[in-house]
This record gives sequence, structure tokens and C-alpha cells, in this order.
Amino acid sequence: MTSFPPRLISEPSGRPEGEQAQDPRKREEQAKNVCLRLLTVRARTRAELTEQLTKRGYEDDLSAKVLNRLAEVGLIDDEDFAEQWVRSRHANAGKGKRALAVELRKKGVDNDVIESALADLDPAAERQRAEQLVRDKLRRERLTDDDGDVKVTRRLVGMLARRGYNQSMAFDVVSVELASERERRRV
Repeated sequence: MTSFPPRLISEPSGRPEGEQAQDPRKREEQAKNVCLRLLTVRARTRAELTEQLTKRGYEDDLSAKVLNRLAEVGLIDDEDFAEQWVRSRHANAGKGKRALAVELRKKGVDNDVIESALADLDPAAERQRAEQLVRDKLRRERLTDDDGDVKVTRRLVGMLARRGYNQSMAFDVVSVELASERERRRV
């Protein structure tokens, strides 16, 4: 294991000895590169990028300048991000509106943008996705007697609730799909 000598601090600014004040243009270029590296992995919200720049010690005015420029060229677009997030997470992870709204809030998306993105989510499509999730789970369940239905129903409604589906809709979907699965197994 290599041991490096400690950095000697001699200036009151806290900079290591011998290091001059960094060129503002170079610092701006570094901040831009940080954002571009993060954006190559996946799309990000403005708030996420701001948080990353702050964590790395970039000043607020420099961060705002870099992020404004990235927004001008179309690399940062919270509306587009929210729409893509809703489509992807609903289709692939089976998330409901409530869970999607929470995820977008955690990512720093404004409430107006969230409402707009969730308005595109069709209630019929949301119910259809919930039905598919329940059907997939029911195929693996052992349905022995009617007493077991209470446990299965509770488990499935809980699964849908954790994914952000409305409780009354979840209960209705589970009841219908459970009856359908029992009928399918009888035949």
C-alpha cells in the first residue's frame, strides 16, 4: 500500500501550499465535464446535477451558469425527464401514480411538471398494469382453500399498495383476478 505525504496547508484560504487560485474558465469547464459524465450514464434532473456540483464544491453561481447553458442546448429538460421516467417505471417496474410522484419529487422535479407527466398516464392502462402484476403473482401462489384467500388477498393488495396503486382499485383488481385464477384452475 502506497503512503502519500500529507498536503501542507500554509495559506489562510485552505489551499495546499503552492496551488494558485484556479482559473474561473477552467473551473467552469470542469463543472461542465462533471455534468456531462453524469448525463452519459442516464438523464438527470436539474436538481440532481445541482446537488452533485454542490457536493463536489462548486459555487452556486458557477453551477447555475453551467446548468443554464446545458438547458439551453437541450441536455437538461425536467419535463422530458419526467415523461420518460413515468413511461419507463410504469411499464418496467409496474409503478402506480402515487409511487411515481414520490420518485419524481425525490429527484427534485417541480409539482407542476409531475402533474403534467402523470396526466399522460391513462387510468385504464394503470389498472391493466395492476391486473398483469397480480396475474403474474397469482400463477405462483398455492390456492388451497377459501381461508387462504384472505392471506393471498392481503399480500397482493399490499404488493400493489407498495407500488403506488390506489387501495380500492388494488382490492378490486385482486378480487377479480383471484376469482378468475380459481376458475382457470378448476377447468
